[in-house]
Amino acid sequence: MKRYKTLILGLLAGGLLAGCEKKVDPFVDRVAAPVLVVIDNAVGDGGGTVAEPVVSQKVSGPVTLGVRIYELDKSGILNNKVGIDSIPVTSLSIKLTKRDGTALGELKTDAKGKASLTKTWAELGIADPKAGLSVSLTWTGAHKGQAFSRLSRVQAVN
Repeated sequence: MKRYKTLILGLLAGGLLAGCEKKVDPFVDRVAAPVLVVIDNAVGDGGGTVAEPVVSQKVSGPVTLGVRIYELDKSGILNNKVGIDSIPVTSLSIKLTKRDGTALGELKTDAKGKASLTKTWAELGIADPKAGLSVSLTWTGAHKGQAFSRLSRVQAVN
């Protein structure tokens, strides 16, 4: 009987020690972005509530891709009359690439934090655009020494 008590206490102690072990999440190795990246003309929300905002562009014309970059001033977060202020980030260099790494262009934000680029469907890698085809994009840059990236997609429509 004493032997079983010792065994049970040993198992409980081992379980407690194993339960206190710090677990590292292998899927969340990122830090918060230093800026808010809003994709212009995205269906729904081009800001932060959609992982990959989609911009619809006509198959018959050029493709205009635009983004607005804001720094969030959270100093008034506890004051309901102030809240969080979105401050445009000016003169910020941004690189636009396809998801496979193909460079599409280097952009710089203006006084309103906006940057845009116009391409043809062929320049995006779609020689014969048809409704439903899409190109996955990545917007990258760095602000105050912190790198960031934002995913989006442009989809062809009639």
